[in-house]
Amino acid sequence: MTSQFPVSADLIADRNNDQIDALESDYNALGVQLSRRGLDIEALTDAAQKFAVAIPSWGVGTGGTRFARFPGPGEPRNIFEKLADCGVIQQLCRATPTVSLHIPWDKVDDLAGLRETASAYGLGFDAMNSNTFQDQDDQTQSYKFGSLSHTDAAVREQAVAHNLECIEIGRKLGSKALTVWIGDGTNFPGQQSFTRSFERYIDAMKSVYAAVPDDWKLFIEHKIYEPAFYSTVIQDWGSNYLAANELGPKASCLVDLGHHAPNVNIEMIVARLFQFGKLGGFHFNDSKYGDDDLDSGSINPYQLFLVFNELVDAQHRAPEKFDPAYMLDQSHNVTDPIESLICSAIEVQRAYVQALLVDRYALATYQDDNDVMMANRTLKLAYITDVSPILAMARHRSGGAIDPIMTYRKSGYRNKVARQRPAAKGSGGGIV
Repeated sequence: MTSQFPVSADLIADRNNDQIDALESDYNALGVQLSRRGLDIEALTDAAQKFAVAIPSWGVGTGGTRFARFPGPGEPRNIFEKLADCGVIQQLCRATPTVSLHIPWDKVDDLAGLRETASAYGLGFDAMNSNTFQDQDDQTQSYKFGSLSHTDAAVREQAVAHNLECIEIGRKLGSKALTVWIGDGTNFPGQQSFTRSFERYIDAMKSVYAAVPDDWKLFIEHKIYEPAFYSTVIQDWGSNYLAANELGPKASCLVDLGHHAPNVNIEMIVARLFQFGKLGGFHFNDSKYGDDDLDSGSINPYQLFLVFNELVDAQHRAPEKFDPAYMLDQSHNVTDPIESLICSAIEVQRAYVQALLVDRYALATYQDDNDVMMANRTLKLAYITDVSPILAMARHRSGGAIDPIMTYRKSGYRNKVARQRPAAKGSGGGIV
C-alpha cells in the first residue's frame, strides 16, 4: 500500500527551512558545551533518533473523569481513524512508530486491511491490551465482581478466552506482547478472601500464559486502586512480581507511573525489577494526586528523568538483558489528544537523552566514596542540561518537524477531521 501522510510534507519542509538556521546555531553551541564534558552530541542525536515509545490507540480520543466526559472536535470513531491520528503524531515527532491496541474497542473483521492501513501511515503494532474490566454487549458473564479472579469458574473461563482472542489477533497483526490489567478487587473489608482471589488469578493466568507464543512477552500491570478502592488483586509491584515469577520467563512486570501510592519511589522499583529479571516495560504518564493520567513530564519531570537514569544504568550494567517496552498511557480531558501525545513522546525522549548525559564513572566513584553532594550534583547536571536542540535535530533528520506542535496547528488537521467526523455528544462518566 502506498504511504499516505496526514500532514503535507511540503508544509513540514517549509517550516523546517524557516527554523533550521536557528536550530543549527543552538545545536552547535550545545555540542561545544557537551564536548567539554566528554560527550559526543552526534552520538546522542543518533540515540534520540533510535528511541521509540508506543502510542495507545485509546489515547487519541478524549478521556473523562468519573463524573463527566466532554467530547472534543473530530474524535476518531473507529480504529482506522485512530490510526490516522497516530500517523500524524509519528509523522511530526518521529518517536512513536507503533500503536498499542485495546480489544474489543479496536476489534475489526478485516485484520489484513488494518495492518495495511497502519503500514501506510508508517506504523506497526505494539502490545495487545485485553479488556476484562468492563462488560460488553455480547458477553454472557459479567465482570462486576471480578474477571480472572472471579469466584465463578465460568467468568474466569470467559476472561481467559478473551485474552486468548487478543493473542490470536495480535499474531495476525505482528504484535509480540500481551498486556493484562484487571480491575478485580474489593470495595469493602471482608468482601473477598485476599488469598483465594490471588490463587484464582494465578490459576487463570496460567491458561493465558500457556497460549503466549515463545517469542512473545506477557506484561502484568498492577494498580493500587480504582475501580476497586479497598483492595485490588494485583495492587503493587510485589504482587506483580510474585505473579510474574509464578508464571514463568515470558511474564514480566509493567510499571505504570500513575499506579502507585503517593510518594512511592518508582525509580527504585524499576531498579529492583530489572535486578531480578522481571522489568517488562512502562506506561508513561504523570500525576499530582493518583492515577491522574496527565501528560508525561507535565507535573514531575525530574521523576521521569530519575526513572530513565535507572534504565540507562541498567543498560550499561547488563545490555544483554535490557529490553523494556515503552508506551504512553494517558487520558486527555482538556487538551487536543494529538498535541498531548506529541508533547509526551518528546518529554519521554528528553528524559532518556538527559539520562545519557550522566557521567556513570563519576557517579559510581562518588557513591563508593559516600560523597552525597557530588553524587546528587552529577545527576542534577544532566537533568538541567537543555537537550531540546538534540531532540529537534533528531526529528529533523528523521523527516519530522522541528516544531511539531506549531506545525500541527498550521496544518489544520484537527479542523479538517472535525468536518469529516460527526461531533460526539456528551456522555456520563468514564475515563475512556
